[in-house]
Amino acid sequence: MTSDADLAIAAAWAGADVVRRYYGTPVDHFAKSHRDFATTADLEAERAILAVIRAERPDDAFLGEESGRSGPAGPRMWMVDPLCGTLNFAVQTPLVAVNVALRTATGVTVAAAADPLAGELFWTDGTAAWLRRAGEDERLVPTGDSRLVDLNLDPPFPNADVFRATTLLADPEFGAAFGPRVLSTTLAVAWVAAGRRAAYVTDGHFEDSVHFASGLAICRAAGCVVTGIHGQPLHTGIGGLLVAADAQTHAALLRLVRKQESPAAATP
Repeated sequence: MTSDADLAIAAAWAGADVVRRYYGTPVDHFAKSHRDFATTADLEAERAILAVIRAERPDDAFLGEESGRSGPAGPRMWMVDPLCGTLNFAVQTPLVAVNVALRTATGVTVAAAADPLAGELFWTDGTAAWLRRAGEDERLVPTGDSRLVDLNLDPPFPNADVFRATTLLADPEFGAAFGPRVLSTTLAVAWVAAGRRAAYVTDGHFEDSVHFASGLAICRAAGCVVTGIHGQPLHTGIGGLLVAADAQTHAALLRLVRKQESPAAATP
């Protein structure tokens, strides 16, 4: 029987094959809101992922970004974002991800995040995290040495009264200590686990998020520090995410974030 981890990997690769095939070709756009849309690649990638999972786990539930929830009710649910970075994809910016995660009664237990255009796949079986490239696995080792921090600048901003990414960007202390980046896809979260980014910061609420479930599971398994925007346990309080490669980077960013709430909180 295929393990859950191997199934997540196979499903993510199946979606990645679809995304790679459509990249750079004309695709139909399907509006979901005034500023959000799906493409033919999103829809077909999700169908390919679902086919792989249902062939092996027909009794599991499925939550897809495009198709919503399906399958029987139960403790096991596959959470899928078939193309994270749709706008990047549509304008031929090669920064996208295919995310597959399994949530059980104990939380997200396995996950895979594929980069279709780089031919890379980040994955975890819940005990450690790896990068698979050209059929070989290497252990993910997070490090803050790059000092590069990805910030999510996309709305909504539910905590704008106490945190704004743009305010963090404008803080001279932030500029002196870190280099800002905007990847515009949750591939950036997996990059923290891989040591390619020192941290990732965003506002918002992400419990049971098909976008973030894979990356967060990979970061936790790799040993990153993963909390809410104010350092609180994940998915509690005001929400948000502060994902850092190490405790020192996390502490430095947490102090800068807290400056927005109260100048006194910035005192080391």
